[in-house]
Amino acid sequence: MTRVIKARDLFTALVTVLALVPPAASANAGSTSLTAHDDDQARWTGTWETAPSGTAPALPGASIRNVVHTSVGGSAARVRVSNRLGNAPLQLDAVTVALQEWGRPMSPNAAPGSLRVATFAGRRSVTVPVGQDMVSDPVDLPVPADANLLISVHTSADSGPATYHRSAFQANFLAREGDRTADEPGTAYTVTLDNWYYVTGVDVLDAPAAGSVVALGDSLTDGTGSTYSANRRWPDLLAARLRTLPAYRRLGVLNAGISGNRLLLENGGPSALTRLDADALSRAGVRAVIVLEGINDIKGTPEQTDPLAIEDAYRRIVERAHARGIRVVGATITPYGGYSAYTERREAIRLTVNAFIRNADLFDAVVDFDAAVRDPADPHRILPAYDPGDHLHFNDTGMRALADDIDLDTLLL
Repeated sequence: MTRVIKARDLFTALVTVLALVPPAASANAGSTSLTAHDDDQARWTGTWETAPSGTAPALPGASIRNVVHTSVGGSAARVRVSNRLGNAPLQLDAVTVALQEWGRPMSPNAAPGSLRVATFAGRRSVTVPVGQDMVSDPVDLPVPADANLLISVHTSADSGPATYHRSAFQANFLAREGDRTADEPGTAYTVTLDNWYYVTGVDVLDAPAAGSVVALGDSLTDGTGSTYSANRRWPDLLAARLRTLPAYRRLGVLNAGISGNRLLLENGGPSALTRLDADALSRAGVRAVIVLEGINDIKGTPEQTDPLAIEDAYRRIVERAHARGIRVVGATITPYGGYSAYTERREAIRLTVNAFIRNADLFDAVVDFDAAVRDPADPHRILPAYDPGDHLHFNDTGMRALADDIDLDTLLL
């Protein structure tokens, strides 16, 4: 793909340093409290993210071991915990970070000697206010790239609905009783969870990278259709490509996909416009955002019948990102012919929106996912080789096609 350069890129170059400093989230997205080293943000890079998608019943007295996958490594870590969607203060009595035992992605066991206690302003426990995220102090644990971390949390109190990410496509673990966060062997973690609880981000210190890129999207980005617990979502595969670059061109990759997410309506979690600051623009070291959103606005209930509304949402995302010196890559909406919600009228809207993405000169660059995955013999459908069977999402091969279609040079000036 040809790189798209515009006059405003000169402005972006002048404020590159600002792109490395996560600003405060806007009020309508839920506020963010960064408690650790605000004066040294440029040394932190986002290595993993998930976006809060809703709430689940609290699990008082239990311990949850979240398994997360790094994109870049660093000399230390810090953890972001969230009560953004809760309705009462969240009391976390203990949080720990460890490396998962090597080569066993379905294991709750920590690598021997790797478990560390995370503190918040020097304390082992933390109370997270309603509507906020909080970030831990630096955790003295060297973090490899392309590795699994175990982030274990325990709360003894019922703090009301738990902020969580519904569709992790990753095995996480529950110990039903007691604080088991400091356990290296995971024998107490007898229940498997398909969700991430409370934990929404990991940053690393002094990463050999120029910053991070956020993938803002829906289930196509979240990972529906990819292999469970294998980290084969297209953002994971993009991270693998970026790791081959020199450090000054390398980026961490943050997955802000939410299954069912929409640009305009609060369905399948907060809308992309509502959560933009908290899930994308305020993350550590963010330099660019890739936007793959819109199919749920077109095919959802209620459906969006006016393409101009979708186009206006893209404009608002770009304006807000550019105000912070962050590049925006627009991704065309992929085909879904054969899916149960497909109609010719909705397809016409998709094609109109895609023409806008390609031709409106709005984005800093465009990645044409539609062209990369459609069936030349029937361009309203994705290629059968990429289809997990529902004609909307992507299997591992399709995820690879999406990741490979991104021109890495468009992510940085």
